[in-house]
Amino acid sequence: MLRIVGAGVGRTGTASLKEALERLLGGPCYHMREVFEHLDEHVPFWHAAIRGEQVDWEPVLGGYVAIVDWPGAACWRSLAAANPDAKVLLSTRADAETWWRSASATIMGEVSAEDEAANPELADFGRMVHDMFAAFDPNWKDPEVAMAAYERHNAAVRAEVPPDRLVEWQPGAGWAPLAAALGVDVPDEPFPHTNTTAEFQERRASKE
Repeated sequence: MLRIVGAGVGRTGTASLKEALERLLGGPCYHMREVFEHLDEHVPFWHAAIRGEQVDWEPVLGGYVAIVDWPGAACWRSLAAANPDAKVLLSTRADAETWWRSASATIMGEVSAEDEAANPELADFGRMVHDMFAAFDPNWKDPEVAMAAYERHNAAVRAEVPPDRLVEWQPGAGWAPLAAALGVDVPDEPFPHTNTTAEFQERRASKE
């Protein structure tokens, strides 16, 4: 069973959270990275979940103690219901503009035709991501619309999750909110900081 269900969308420090939660919980945390490592098996599963179909979470998430980032954030309600003892972690940025600057420079782009031609297995992934963003908002490419969708998403999490179950976290908050929610000690080591916008763009450029 998951101990943390991440409801925060991508580019809210989720890559750093993945590493931090793995350190605190001593087990693996699911992140979009895992989708890339299991394209054939996981993409059809997540696509079905994003479409609102009934899915069995165990085959994909059974070995994980937490999940953060998209695509899990798109299904946070179902995941929270399936893991009633898990805390719901809402990671956010300082404001919607800060989030959009990071998201638009990194993840808010569809898989290109060139990528699909070079890697045919990415075609299904691209369709999944398209539908995931469309569920976020059909006009997600418009900055104002996307920022409003981000605010709406966060407001829904805050409204629907009981206060004693909800954990809020922003980049810079460090270990303390997570350790307190999980009832564990704060590690005597720096909080991980990874997958910055610059790092993301450098990785993408190296693949072009």
